[in-house]
Amino acid sequence: MNTTKRAAVIGLGGQAQKDHLPALTGCRLAELVAVCDVDSQCAAEQADRWQVPGFTDLRRLLAEVRPDFVIVAVPHHVGREVITACAEAGVHVMKEKPFATDPHEAGELAALCEKTGIELMVTVQRRFHPVHAAALQLLDQIGPPYLVEGRYTFHCPDPAAGWRGRAKLAGGGCLADMGYHLIDLLLWYLGLPDRVLADTSAAAVPGAEYDAEDTALVHLAYDCGLYGSLLVSRSAGPKSEHLAITGPHGTLLIERGAVRVMDPAGQVVESLVREPAWPCSPAAQIDRFCRVLDRSCSNPSGPAEHLPHAAFLAAAYASAATTLPADPKEFLA
Repeated sequence: MNTTKRAAVIGLGGQAQKDHLPALTGCRLAELVAVCDVDSQCAAEQADRWQVPGFTDLRRLLAEVRPDFVIVAVPHHVGREVITACAEAGVHVMKEKPFATDPHEAGELAALCEKTGIELMVTVQRRFHPVHAAALQLLDQIGPPYLVEGRYTFHCPDPAAGWRGRAKLAGGGCLADMGYHLIDLLLWYLGLPDRVLADTSAAAVPGAEYDAEDTALVHLAYDCGLYGSLLVSRSAGPKSEHLAITGPHGTLLIERGAVRVMDPAGQVVESLVREPAWPCSPAAQIDRFCRVLDRSCSNPSGPAEHLPHAAFLAAAYASAATTLPADPKEFLA
C-alpha cells in the first residue's frame, strides 16, 4: 500500500522554483517537509513561501528532518557531494540531470547507491510524458531506422553566465546540460551509437571568457547502418525541439507534445497530440519515484541506466578535442 513520502528539495534555483516545488503540491504520494540552499536568503524565502523549515546545511537537514527522499537541483559539480551525504544518511535521491559530470564519477556514484541501498532516479522528464512513451511503441511502423536527426535549441541571453559557462564546474556546456534530454531520447529509442564525431563552439558572446560550449553538433553512426546527427544550442533561436527517426516505411517525428508518423513522401498517416503540450511532468516523476520506494514499480531511470549517457558525453567531448571519431562504448564506466 502506498504511503505519503516526506520530501525535501535541495538547491532552490530556477529549476526547483519552476518545477519541483510546485510539482510537490500536485503529488498524491509525496509532501514537502523542508528546503535547503547555501544562499540563506533564498532558503528563508522559500521556507516562508512553502511553510516548511529552511536550511543552509544539508547534513543538518538530513539529521533533523529525516526525509524519505530529497530532490536535488544543484550545480552539476556539487551533485556528487550531495548524493554522497544522502547515501551515508540512507536517504533516497531524485537527481536533476545530469547524473554525473563524467564516466568515472558516474561509476563511483552507481556503486555507492548499490552499496548503501538507496534508490536514485534521474529526472529526465520526457520519459514520463505519454507522447514520448507512445513514440517508442510507434517505432516499428517505420521499419529498421537508417537516419536520425535531433535538434534542441533556444536563445539564452548570456550563455557565459555563472557556473554553466565553466566546463570544469558544469561537466560540459549545452550538450551536457539541455542536450542531456535529447541524448536520453536517442539512447532510449535507439541505443548507444558505435561512433560519434563532435564539434563544439563557445563563440556566441564575443569577448566573454567561458569554455562551456553554447553550441554542439554531434554526428552519429551505428554499425547497423543507422546514421544521423544532433544539434544542440543555448544561443541560437528560435526555440525548437524535435527528434526525427526515418526508416524504409516512413519517419517518426517526436516534438514537444506531439508525435507523428509520416509516409516516405512526408504525409502524416498517424499523429498523437497532447494538450496542453507540457503539463506537470515533474509531479508524475515524483509520484513514480514514491512507487519505486514502495516497491510497487521499477525504477526506469536509475544509476545503471545513465552510465551510457556519461559515456556518450565523454566520447563527444573527446572527439571535439581530437577532431577524430570516438566510440562511446570505450567510455562506459
